[in-house]
Amino acid sequence: MIRVLLVDDQHLIRAGLRMLCEAQPDIEVVGEADNGRDAISLAARLVPDVVVMDLRMPGVDGISATSRILADRPGTRVLVLTTFGDDDHLYPALTAGACGFLLKDAPPADLLDGVRRAAAGDSPFSQEVLSRLVHRAMHARTGTPPPVDGLTTRERQVLDLIAEGLSNAEIAERLHIGVTTVKTHITSLMSKTGSPNRVRLALFARGV
Repeated sequence: MIRVLLVDDQHLIRAGLRMLCEAQPDIEVVGEADNGRDAISLAARLVPDVVVMDLRMPGVDGISATSRILADRPGTRVLVLTTFGDDDHLYPALTAGACGFLLKDAPPADLLDGVRRAAAGDSPFSQEVLSRLVHRAMHARTGTPPPVDGLTTRERQVLDLIAEGLSNAEIAERLHIGVTTVKTHITSLMSKTGSPNRVRLALFARGV
């Protein structure tokens, strides 16, 4: 069961998300918050697997809340759900440690898929946002990733496939290894490259 904390200052948005999530047999909404301060305390108390996080809220905003939540519990997956898909919101959220970035006009199926992928260790992004990230990366790339000492052959293979945009399950299938093993390699790669999240790791792999 995926434990989800919903964070949004609009009651109707939270109510809609709760109804959507609770209709699924594998997702449980364990709490709601309408501001970043309450989100931080609830995340510590309820220990959700995924926090669905709005960005613009009164008081403590979603970016600050994301940073605080992950500082206290690095294993928590924070999935941004926002109206604002511009770079001024995207990159601060990624820097704070968000694992994915979805827009509120995304189809319900995409949101549910995003929650499941976030819980599984993937990085879900709205197509519009992902296309912009890839476009920027491709135009900024230097051709080869910066050298990193200490990567194993398997870690380099995983890094190359992350750069291609493959999910954990797809990497596991390509390399004939388990998904848990892929997650272990990704955790090691993030540590060795100083990448706070999967997107930064993919950009690193592209030489950006």
